[in-house]
Amino acid sequence: MKSIKIIPIVLGILLMAQGLSAQQQVMYTQYMFNQLAINPAYAGIHDGISTSFLARHQWVGFDGAPKTQTFSIHSPIKYRSVGLGAVLIRDEIGLTDQLGAYFSSSYWINFANNTKLSFGIQASFNQYKVDYSENPNNDPNLASQNINDIAPNAGVGMMWHSEQFYLGFSIPQLVNYSLDPVGKSSQDPDAKLIRHYFVSAGYVFELNRNLKLKPNLLFKWVKGAPFEIDINANFLIKELIWLGISYRSLDSFDALFQIQVTPQFQLGYSYDFLTTSELSRVNSGSHEIMINYVFKRKGDKIVTPRYF
Repeated sequence: MKSIKIIPIVLGILLMAQGLSAQQQVMYTQYMFNQLAINPAYAGIHDGISTSFLARHQWVGFDGAPKTQTFSIHSPIKYRSVGLGAVLIRDEIGLTDQLGAYFSSSYWINFANNTKLSFGIQASFNQYKVDYSENPNNDPNLASQNINDIAPNAGVGMMWHSEQFYLGFSIPQLVNYSLDPVGKSSQDPDAKLIRHYFVSAGYVFELNRNLKLKPNLLFKWVKGAPFEIDINANFLIKELIWLGISYRSLDSFDALFQIQVTPQFQLGYSYDFLTTSELSRVNSGSHEIMINYVFKRKGDKIVTPRYF
């Protein structure tokens, strides 16, 4: 009986942490290896057609915990300073189910010191579903609060980068949007999508011939939620294996592993542990896998390893 009683409480915590009134953008531990989901200026940053699949199971062992699947694809346009990209996302958390499609376009300016300044725009469509009939308590009074709404949105971003560093700023969810409960003409003031702000940065230091260090930073802010920072350090061994650690404020410590299987195929795994929130008592960490493959086009030179 205690486990049944705690479910609504925990779902409330989840919704406060990632739901309709706080952090609403999907969270990744391996964001530094594929930033298209948080910054449209990232589109076309690699040579070739870059594809990535990411699956994340957060707070394992806990009913209603977040589960996320993401597929992304992006590529530069031949002989033009333009990139195109798309991201498909499914995110489940408690009684909430989100399906999203994001379409990005970028344009970059080349500078003499081999750096580029990229500008990106994004159009997105998200379907949000909240079905309170799946609540274990099955409260009929909540049925009128069910949500099934499609929310269009837009995003912008910019990124200054070279082969060894990047600095980005983005607002992937630019428009504030109120979701409508099913069958109601009035809007629920608590069911809102809020503008998000991201700042990301990373740099590769060569420690010796066989070892490189790449620290990364990610700052996240949205009105109504605590300011978050993700601090990461990845070591690259013999241009083949990445080993990393991260700290995500108010949430977790993380371990990362990536291997460059072939020049075009990259495989990664991360585990979030020692959760710093109250949920640390009722879950056994979070798992995340990422697969990246670059399709080489005629004339493309695939750079390996890709630092970001």
